[in-house]
Amino acid sequence: MKDQSKKLWDKGITVDKSIERFTVGNDRDLDMLFAEFDVLGSIAHSMMLQSIGLLTKEELSHLKKGLWQIYSEIREGIFSIDEGVEDIHSQVELLLSKRLGDAGKKMHSGRSRNDQVLLDMRLFIRSQLSQIVLDLKDFFDLLVQLSEKYKNVLLPGYTHMQVAMPSSFGMWFGAYAESLLDDLLQIQAAYKVVNKNPLGSAAGYGSSFALDRKMTTDLLGFDDLNYNSVYAQMGRGKVERVVAQALSSVAETLSKLAMDITLYMSQNFAFVSFPDELTTGSSIMPHKKNPDVFEILRARCNRIKALPNQIMMLTSNLPSGYHRDFQIIKENFMPSLFEIGDCLQIANFALKEIRINDKILDDPRYDYLFTVDAVNELVKEGVSFRDAYKQVGQMVENKTFKKSAKMKYTHLGSIGNLANEKIIKTMETVLDEFNFSKWQNALKDLLK
Repeated sequence: MKDQSKKLWDKGITVDKSIERFTVGNDRDLDMLFAEFDVLGSIAHSMMLQSIGLLTKEELSHLKKGLWQIYSEIREGIFSIDEGVEDIHSQVELLLSKRLGDAGKKMHSGRSRNDQVLLDMRLFIRSQLSQIVLDLKDFFDLLVQLSEKYKNVLLPGYTHMQVAMPSSFGMWFGAYAESLLDDLLQIQAAYKVVNKNPLGSAAGYGSSFALDRKMTTDLLGFDDLNYNSVYAQMGRGKVERVVAQALSSVAETLSKLAMDITLYMSQNFAFVSFPDELTTGSSIMPHKKNPDVFEILRARCNRIKALPNQIMMLTSNLPSGYHRDFQIIKENFMPSLFEIGDCLQIANFALKEIRINDKILDDPRYDYLFTVDAVNELVKEGVSFRDAYKQVGQMVENKTFKKSAKMKYTHLGSIGNLANEKIIKTMETVLDEFNFSKWQNALKDLLK
């Protein structure tokens, strides 16, 4: 059999090596991240081709066995993209053509590398988001647990970095739990954009074959499909930016928490501490116990927060249709789907070891936290709010203010009524709406 070209688009013209190196970049390495999804997409596409008469049952049987073998090699870690082969799509097709002959060469009918990349990326993102959701839920559970455990331990609240009003560790932990809940809603919105099938849009203009796009949508477990072929291609870059925006929301929550902890660990605050094995030292100052893990967490999350803008700038002046610019998005975007998971996991790991100072408000420097409570007590006695405010303000000026022991917060979302059970219930509702099992079961069926 005549040797196959290593490029699917080869027409017998040799491309300059410098051009090839520059245009391919590290695409081959990144492609390995969704190698198994490329195979799954090819199985579904082949089954569809057989259903419309472009493959025989025998050819489909051979293709499925060949694709299952490649899938197993990928899972076992013995698959690689050969030197000189451009991408994962080329490697899979070349292997099938080598092993199966003409059946392998027929598989690309009605398909372009454009919609292959779109499909592989959607399947990859969908899978990664399901893991991110699990990591987020684990961290949410820990925050709620800590909120309940320390709900009666008071903590100074600040505005403008000035001592303001009483808070509690229960409120502090619970605030970040609820923040993650809103982050999850953004992930869910992004997931709904991702979970649509672009396969069959080919190069962005459809195909003259009578492709059954609904069939591949069902086989791959998508909720719906991108109906318009031009729009399917326009989704390249847009989908990544929508997902990046959701990731940046999670990163915002984590970076703010990391900043709080870094501040609260300092000797000037001394609100929290961690075991020595979770801190690092100084090469010159023997007393140092540095919060490196939270500083690195903060920095990595800030990098993720910049990602939506990077993607937007890469696509900001592109017209409709495919452009090679899209390839560059993968370099920053794909690693971020792993990085946000790492950040959630390390935050979960470290925060389990947090030690709380339960005597913070014994320090008289925090007495002024209770001025608003003193004002409110006067209001309850019939004094107008403005007059009560002036009376307490005068006490502060005269240094005669004494904090009251009558402080009591009962309204929903306050120190004495955290409403964690309502936040948990909302989280459960949102999680149920993802329905990850639909596509997980569909992909298992493809491999039977």
